[in-house]
Amino acid sequence: MTTHLALLRGINVSGHNMMKMEALKSCLEAFGFQNVVTYIQSGNVFVDTEEESTAAVGFKIKQEIFKEFGHEVPVIVINKADLEACFNNNPFLKEKEVDLKKLYVAFVSTSLRPENINDLKISQFKPDEARIDGNRIFIKYAVGAGKTRFDQKYIEKKLNVSATIRNWNTVTQLLKMYEER
Repeated sequence: MTTHLALLRGINVSGHNMMKMEALKSCLEAFGFQNVVTYIQSGNVFVDTEEESTAAVGFKIKQEIFKEFGHEVPVIVINKADLEACFNNNPFLKEKEVDLKKLYVAFVSTSLRPENINDLKISQFKPDEARIDGNRIFIKYAVGAGKTRFDQKYIEKKLNVSATIRNWNTVTQLLKMYEER
């Protein structure tokens, strides 16, 4: 059995793509996923399956959500090693007195190259900062996520990827949950 973490984008936000986590859990269990556990209402779902491919798991979850709820929801699936690398490689954690409430991670659907940072034109969003690491973009917002144009929609448009963003507290909690499984 392999445990996967599915990160759903754009559910239960501002009244759009509404779905109860208990209904999502039941839907995925009915499909055949085991040990389905959700974390908060923003679409973080752990599933166990014989399938090892994160892409295949993401595709199946996306299909089931569409069949059950009628929502076209991008799904990015990561494994424990991905989340551990995310936790260990955040360059902003090395800064003195960093405000953890201003740290976010954009998980993207494909691996990026460091030079893709130029495509993001992050300098126009100063003092916000970003660093690319594989299929993650580490973000440090100067004021906060709600007060910037450097968001998931912008990242998707500039890099032609699917992306979903989680705050650092959520990343930390998800890793803790992965370790407890």
